[in-house]
Amino acid sequence: MLTTEAKAKISTLNNPRVTKIVEQYVALCKPAKVTVLTGTKEDLQYVRELAIRNREEHKLAMNGHTIHWDGYNDQGRDKENTRVLLPKGKSLSKEINTMDRDEGIAEMMRMLDGVMAGKEMLVSFYCLGPNKSRFSLAALQMTDSAYVTHSENILYRQGYEQFRTCGDDFFYFVHSAGALDERGCSKDIKSRRVYIDLEGNRVYTINNQYAGNSMGLKKLALRLAINKANGEDWLTEHMFIMGIHPPGKKRVTYFTGAFPSACGKTSTAMVPGNTIIGDDIAYLRAWEDGTCHAVNIEQGIFGIIADVNAKDDPLIHKCLTSPRELIFSNVLEKDGKPYWLGMGEAAPGEGNNHSGKWKVGNTDTVGKEIPLAHKNSRFTLNINELDNADPNLDNPDGVRIDGFIYGGRDSDTNVPVCQALSYTHGVFMGAVIESETTAATLGKVGVLAISPMANMDFLVVPLGTYIRNHLAFGERLDRQPKVFTTNYFQKDKDGKFLTDKTDKKVWLLWMEGRVHGDYQAIETPVGRIPLYEDIKALFKATFEKDFSKALYEELFSIRVDNHLRKLDRIEKIYQEEQVPLEFAKHIFQQRERLLAAQKKFGKDVIAPLEFA
Repeated sequence: MLTTEAKAKISTLNNPRVTKIVEQYVALCKPAKVTVLTGTKEDLQYVRELAIRNREEHKLAMNGHTIHWDGYNDQGRDKENTRVLLPKGKSLSKEINTMDRDEGIAEMMRMLDGVMAGKEMLVSFYCLGPNKSRFSLAALQMTDSAYVTHSENILYRQGYEQFRTCGDDFFYFVHSAGALDERGCSKDIKSRRVYIDLEGNRVYTINNQYAGNSMGLKKLALRLAINKANGEDWLTEHMFIMGIHPPGKKRVTYFTGAFPSACGKTSTAMVPGNTIIGDDIAYLRAWEDGTCHAVNIEQGIFGIIADVNAKDDPLIHKCLTSPRELIFSNVLEKDGKPYWLGMGEAAPGEGNNHSGKWKVGNTDTVGKEIPLAHKNSRFTLNINELDNADPNLDNPDGVRIDGFIYGGRDSDTNVPVCQALSYTHGVFMGAVIESETTAATLGKVGVLAISPMANMDFLVVPLGTYIRNHLAFGERLDRQPKVFTTNYFQKDKDGKFLTDKTDKKVWLLWMEGRVHGDYQAIETPVGRIPLYEDIKALFKATFEKDFSKALYEELFSIRVDNHLRKLDRIEKIYQEEQVPLEFAKHIFQQRERLLAAQKKFGKDVIAPLEFA
């Protein structure tokens, strides 16, 4: 029950809806103890210590570092059991999992009844976005997981004071890890549920610990904000925000970028020489002067750690290997040191990981060999810990955005970097992102899937409505951002990647230069691509690296048949959606341009210089 102290912390907010919600779920979940956190230093330290006491986290040898393990089968977003609750008579795109709202809420009330018996409920208040900003939204979290609360304290700004003025306009989240096994992991995984109630601006999530399912303010709040934004006049996007600083030029140009999971999103936002505002979720608004402004709703990074090493990701690697507040999840631990896949140094043959006691050769219940760490292992840290944190991270007005980047994982079709022919063509390019699935989502890896604006997993509005609002957003701008696509994953005939991880810095510099008119471009049926001379000069200046014309032609050739097959797939999907005519025209026009080029040159693979 609520103690006198806890009641006082809630009542002082003078927010009747907060009081009603907290009292309702305390009575339903029946925790042994309720701790109301207001964001003080003492509260933050209490949660850190509680996560250790509860054995949800374990101290590592380096000061400030801890490690957390989710259960062996709780290692990614659970798309199948994540449902949007809809009232009778309403529907969404068939790609979006839904269920009847009344049935879903009734099921949650049954599952949450007494779920926290013997546990401690933590009640926390957050601000999604900078404090005192027109962008920002208030969020209330109730959970029995100190790990979830600790993670959110790193990733989000404290928002207790915001609840004095937000009235009824806030999101709230109820989470329980459910019954725990001897390792402290959720054991009723088959009963994992993530239910998103748009009408109630709330999310219920139970029987899970992986942060993508359990952490309310992450991808769960993203879904609520997408719904809110699409009912208003702004955008909620699965985007990083970064400042690109071209060498020798006294300017910084801000870009946002949307990439499906494990497609280079965080590593792009962390390219050396530039600055980062955020790596995951952005709110975008049309500003009074006709420009686009954006803020990062977070203050931290929940990043994929696989393949982070000193050579390819020096800024992140420095943070991961020096003292600071940092949570590792689902990596290997041996003698107080963490090890992950692709870290660039030898790992021990035994230790503790997400499967328990581990050694080389261990297999799971179906005979599959267990790697030393999961491919979707993560790290959680505050952006201010980074040497390249942008000074505008907490600017309540955000930053002006001059470029959008849409990236995917594609081995044989898209070129490394391409500029849209117009803003509306850019919306089309973002809406037809296809990417090979990765370990960030439960299910098969390597399956080609569409992910409009890298947001398909999180859409809670009809796809046609979402695209229509992107087009309408551009119409409100006098200075529309330039739109680009990237693809870091082209392979040769032997399956070897054609570019290095660090090459993305060159593609970023070319895009930044295009915003300011520094470079010319070649117009192709799918968009504008770089001139060889510009890319060659950028590689030389950036890496002292020779970039051959043969590699340029292999990377930037237009593979007509592959693009046509992609259009066929896209058209089939969008035929079932009520998309705007302006968008549908781009499918037709791009196909016509590709067929005309195929006829003109008499080949399926057309070298870039043939379009010059």
